[in-house]
Amino acid sequence: MQTMTPWLSLAIWIPIAAGLFLLAVGRDRSAALVKTVALAGSLLGLLVTIPLYTQFDPAQAGLQFVERAVWIERLNAHYHVGVDGISVWFVLLTAFMTVLVVIAGWDVIEQKVAQYNAAFLTLSGLMIGVFAAADGLLFYVFFEATLIPMYIIIGIWGGPNRVYAAFKFFLYTLAGSLLMLVAFVYLYYTAGGSFDLAAWHELKIPLAAQILLFLAFFASFAVKVPMWPVHTWLPDAHVEAPTGGSVILAAIMLKLGAYGFVRFSLPITPDASHELAWFIVAISLIAVVYIGFVALVQTDMKKLVAYSSIAHMGFVTLGFFIFSQIGVEGALVQMISHGFVSGALFLCIGVMYDRMHSRNIADYGGVVNTMPKFAALMMLFAMANSGLPATSGFVGEFMVILGAVKHNFWIGAAAALTLILGAAYSLWMYKRVIFGEIANPRVAALADLNAREFIVLALLAVAVLWMGVYPKPFTDLMHASVSELLQHVAQSKLPAPAVLSGN
Repeated sequence: MQTMTPWLSLAIWIPIAAGLFLLAVGRDRSAALVKTVALAGSLLGLLVTIPLYTQFDPAQAGLQFVERAVWIERLNAHYHVGVDGISVWFVLLTAFMTVLVVIAGWDVIEQKVAQYNAAFLTLSGLMIGVFAAADGLLFYVFFEATLIPMYIIIGIWGGPNRVYAAFKFFLYTLAGSLLMLVAFVYLYYTAGGSFDLAAWHELKIPLAAQILLFLAFFASFAVKVPMWPVHTWLPDAHVEAPTGGSVILAAIMLKLGAYGFVRFSLPITPDASHELAWFIVAISLIAVVYIGFVALVQTDMKKLVAYSSIAHMGFVTLGFFIFSQIGVEGALVQMISHGFVSGALFLCIGVMYDRMHSRNIADYGGVVNTMPKFAALMMLFAMANSGLPATSGFVGEFMVILGAVKHNFWIGAAAALTLILGAAYSLWMYKRVIFGEIANPRVAALADLNAREFIVLALLAVAVLWMGVYPKPFTDLMHASVSELLQHVAQSKLPAPAVLSGN
């Protein structure tokens, strides 16, 4: 669907323009004005994404709101953007979470306020660009450019070991992406000098080449998800990042890798995807089960939620590679839900850290006695992280388990263990932090949520409950696109065998 109003370009470039404006004119002495401009930029960025939902045709499987213009003529590269039922929700999620992060940092960030907000606004536009790109080179530029603002966010506003964590984050994700670039160059020449994703999806590639391409994509996207065993950068990055950085990292940036599997690995290398599905399923189950046990022994709240993210994203990759409608849709729903729930949990930890300057579980206990409103909201998010029915956390996980059981009973049974482990580490952390007697005089002095904090957490609570009670709008939009993707993946893309002709 071609559109007259360039909604996608507005969604990409309004936050970036607002960020660049703040960098150019923002000063710490005008912090109030800077915050107002940042909030206005993020709200306007969210506002222009609303037509992407209201005007979206759920019956159409292909790209909608398409914009195309020549970008680098010599390379036949285009500024080509559009969204389908798979990507549209992530554009909306990115814009929504950006608004919340700007509000959450309102009173917390006191130094380099303009640069802090500029980094998040720029990052927001770049991530929307990743989800909207329909040109391989454009995707790569947006995908790699997202590293820069997050590297700066962790490296400047992070904790004591922020430089180490920022370098580790940058090097891990950059190293994997270089192999993806090699794959893109191969596809460019195989497609006759085109970066168009639609053309790449129709290529007939030999199985050996497909497997190499799949492994190149895997190197990039698995690090970004992150999948076991290339996950070790994530806990360090989360622990050192400021609260806003952790929220965006968990809620959106991890989704870039999972989205890459759907947009590149499955449609471009379908035969290799089927051949190597056992491998992806195996390491996804390891992430779900093993990382769940790792989360259980953490003493740092941020580290616990970080490991929880790895386990939940294991569900996503499992759902993609069982090749069923309910499995893939469940994985996509889980991605959206994880954005709400993990973002909310990191915000909750940030609320306590701002007051106590500690993330250690042992330093808390009895918080419900002094922060009852906060305790109620955090309980909802902990329950959602456990997969409680009527919360968003249940819907995606249950759909993936249903798909997995149909695919193979034992795979489904192993995946279902995460509901037990998720409840164990989430609720045990909640019990130790929130319930019990007040053992620390600093906890006795805590003040409950202020209006700003309450608004942010309440909006996420509404999202978690809305998605849990009524997930139909989410699945309706993605159904046609997922159906077309699975039909495409089911058809072999191997070149036809040569026909021998005789006289």
